[in-house]
Amino acid sequence: MLGANPLHDRYGFRYWYDPGSFAEFYSTGSLGRFMGFLACFIQASFTVAGPDYVSMAAGEAENPRSAMPKAYNAVFYRLTAFFILGALAVGINVPYNDQNLINAFDNGLPGAAASPYVVAMNRLNIHVLPNIINALILASAFSAGNSYVYCASRSLYGLALEGKAPKLLTRCTRNGVPIYCVLIVLLIALLSFLQVSNGASVVLEWLVNLVTASQLINFSVMSFTYIRFKKACDAQGLSRDSLPHKGWLQPYAAYYALCGTFVMTFVGGYEVFLPGNWDVPTFLFSYTMIFLFPVLFLGWKLIRRTKWVESHEADLTKDLEEIEEYTRSFVEPPQTWVTMPHWCVVGANRRTETAFLGS
Repeated sequence: MLGANPLHDRYGFRYWYDPGSFAEFYSTGSLGRFMGFLACFIQASFTVAGPDYVSMAAGEAENPRSAMPKAYNAVFYRLTAFFILGALAVGINVPYNDQNLINAFDNGLPGAAASPYVVAMNRLNIHVLPNIINALILASAFSAGNSYVYCASRSLYGLALEGKAPKLLTRCTRNGVPIYCVLIVLLIALLSFLQVSNGASVVLEWLVNLVTASQLINFSVMSFTYIRFKKACDAQGLSRDSLPHKGWLQPYAAYYALCGTFVMTFVGGYEVFLPGNWDVPTFLFSYTMIFLFPVLFLGWKLIRRTKWVESHEADLTKDLEEIEEYTRSFVEPPQTWVTMPHWCVVGANRRTETAFLGS
């Protein structure tokens, strides 16, 4: 942006003024620019999922009380740098009305053709880096697939252990791999080939809407769970300072996350309510989980006759002695060039990076 490019073009923040920093969407003026921002916000709701899955490795990580806080902090800094600085870089280097970018989306070009990073490099006559971006996207997609097969299969296995999924899914290999859970997840992953066909890609878009709503509900439940945990700690006199790790700005950040994700769950499919945009499949895949979630929750409560645990009754010390003993007797292994927490962080963020690089 300061002229250190093959064209020696000192363009600075030119594209923030012409054509502007916000694209109009469905409408014109301030409303159109807001709706354009909202469309990006909805897409980000899908791509941002993944860092929460780092916690799933806690049961298999060495010395999780020491390793997991480092992994959580690394996730925060990586996402902050990658999303905020990446979005800033894209906005500086590529105008939203770039014809190559528009053609790539309109024609459904494969690979990184629709990536603003590649478009920016082509605009500046940089010939090598676009191929590197393609390679990074391929590697990131493979890493993301590997990570999410692990997370999804372990989630399904955990449900089976709790009696919330068929008992067959508890079977493991001699190495402890829940083989049937892994197979089911791999079969579901085959749906990704819908993207190969232009007609079938619409079905994939519906599934993305369904997954986005599910993720937002998941984040809402996690935020609500933390709020209840904080109330239980306060009711039982347990200080957060005694915990191995504590988040910032709590519980206010949890209330903010709960409100934000709850609102975005309903906003995700707002386009179908605009004049001339009504589409029954899009509406169903955008809002089915909103209606299904309370049915599943209340149904489980009624059928299993479980009760709502009061703050002063919550068990906050279950298995604590065993964990304390493990921590006291843990011996730090020799350091190697790659550690488990780093691997967890890399794997949990690959889909985020893949989606950002290719969007």
